[in-house]
Amino acid sequence: MEIPYVAKARPDTGLFNAKVGIWLFLASEVMLFGALFSSYILLRVGADPGTWPHGLLNIPIGTFNTTVLITSSVTVVLSWASLKMGNFAAYRKYQAITILCAFAFLGIKSFEYRDKWTHYEVWKTDGTRLTGHLEGSPYFWNTQTLQQKKLDSIKLHPDARHYAFPAASPAGEAGHAEGAHEAVEIKTSDIKRLSAFVPSHGTFFAIYFTLTALHGLHVLIGALVIAYIWGPGARLWKTDPERYINRVEVSGLFWHFVDLVWIFLFPVLYLL
Repeated sequence: MEIPYVAKARPDTGLFNAKVGIWLFLASEVMLFGALFSSYILLRVGADPGTWPHGLLNIPIGTFNTTVLITSSVTVVLSWASLKMGNFAAYRKYQAITILCAFAFLGIKSFEYRDKWTHYEVWKTDGTRLTGHLEGSPYFWNTQTLQQKKLDSIKLHPDARHYAFPAASPAGEAGHAEGAHEAVEIKTSDIKRLSAFVPSHGTFFAIYFTLTALHGLHVLIGALVIAYIWGPGARLWKTDPERYINRVEVSGLFWHFVDLVWIFLFPVLYLL
């Protein structure tokens, strides 16, 4: 029995079923990300003057990742157009590039995450604050870790510049002066708080990891769906090419949405 409107348009909407479904799904996704963007804006506007961190994210890497995603959106369109013209080989080539771009994006993002997990801020009892990398680059240390390990001191390689917290005291800023790369030994008794740049660090990283991790999950799901249609699902091309083209188009619409979300995320998180 033939399933209606999987390859032909519905008479009431002019769209086939899957396309109607993906647009409804994307509408719900807009509400999800819209709520998170609104939360970010409210949290930032409501922050006390001089307390919202700036310059903590790597703009060149973020820019490169943006280019990777935009490239993948272009290849998605080219792959769909190739199928419409009956050129299956070209479709396979362009969609392979899309899949590679997707996993390249995730790989670069994981590199960014790793850097945050080994990047620390130290609040000292005298009110100064330092940011940098601990010797040995340990992951996820905090104040409790120091107590558990019973360390007398830690060695911190301060950042070359104080780019995180404008409200920090002058002494804290001096620790981030240009060229301040040599390790500084800090006694555990002088540390009020230690935290890596993880969600528990503060509001900024909580919303940063929420938005980017959720987006990354969408990238992964989209890449797996595209890879399935490109690989095992490609057998449908021989038996029902119109239906196969529709599947490629639907997956492409989801991918464009993923790209569009990042186009908003990048300037909001990295540039503003």
